[in-house]
Amino acid sequence: MPWKKASKLVGLFTFNMSNDFKNKTILVTGGTGSIGSALVAKILTLDPKQIRILSRDESKQYHLFENLNYPSNLRLLIGDIRDQSRLEQVMQGVDIVIHTAALKHVPLCEYNFSEAIATNVIGSQNVIASALKNHVPKTIAISTDKAVYPTNVMGASKLLMEKMFTNANFYANNFNSRFACVRFGNILFSNGSVLPLWQKQAAREQNIHITSPDMTRFFISKDQAADLVLKAVHLVRGGEIFISKMPSINIGRLARHFAAHLPYPVKIMKIGFRHGEKKHEAILDDHDLSRPILEDEAMFIILPNLNLKKHIIPAYQHLDPPPHPLVYRGFKPARPANLKKHCGSETCYHSKLITDLINYEYQNSSSPNR
Repeated sequence: MPWKKASKLVGLFTFNMSNDFKNKTILVTGGTGSIGSALVAKILTLDPKQIRILSRDESKQYHLFENLNYPSNLRLLIGDIRDQSRLEQVMQGVDIVIHTAALKHVPLCEYNFSEAIATNVIGSQNVIASALKNHVPKTIAISTDKAVYPTNVMGASKLLMEKMFTNANFYANNFNSRFACVRFGNILFSNGSVLPLWQKQAAREQNIHITSPDMTRFFISKDQAADLVLKAVHLVRGGEIFISKMPSINIGRLARHFAAHLPYPVKIMKIGFRHGEKKHEAILDDHDLSRPILEDEAMFIILPNLNLKKHIIPAYQHLDPPPHPLVYRGFKPARPANLKKHCGSETCYHSKLITDLINYEYQNSSSPNR
């Protein structure tokens, strides 16, 4: 099981991250978003030299700065990943880039496909080019389960972003840089996600809208998602895709559990699929399954289809002795049964883990949508 009991739901990993971030300068693109702000809060506890946030919304930057009690090593930088010259400027002297900035809403990306491409694809290419120019050692990009068998613009743009980041390692050795991706599902109580939307609908009209009660989705908490990214920073050697083993739930049951937490009755209304949506999601596709995959209790690592001797080993030759490129501490070759189980949201159904996680969020915050 990805999580054995509710008491472990708040975090996926136990590991010492101090050496990865201590006295380092970290840039988080989109650092005021749900996952970006969770990452900033966690990294601040790891004694970094400086954290730089690059985002477009000055109000969100100020509110985050205030919520974090004005840390002296946090820098707020207004800018857009579409602007490569600005990216090159803010990456000077950076040790780690965590790229979270993206357009993420499926229907809006369908209607505004050129904007989705400009941010998710061209903006991501700007991140890669700027990281290479500034010789940034580690750059991690945030992807989504919608990049697996994509049926919409957002998913397709994220799939292309994944390919760009993993393939950037073909020429990254000349710049002493490493690129990898993290892939996870829906983040509970994140901005714009279904639970905060239902909160607003219930308060406004005493009903909540669902597309289909049989639709299934993977879910993960903000803390778990942030831990997965930090683990990727710790493990990255170049070209990997790090994937959390997430449980899934059907939307009908999720809605009923959500409604049970409300102090008043609400009606659950079926409205049908939105443009670009699909019934089930997946975290692994046929191409992924053709590559070497490692696992531990909480995550998979899809290894790159690179010439390991040429592209990975040279980056570690300065170590004595250099580690074997396929050795990741605590990981073993993935079992076929585990891969099959976690491939699709309809086969990884475990609603109790998700409802326990929702209960935990409600019990530990007066406003889960924080």
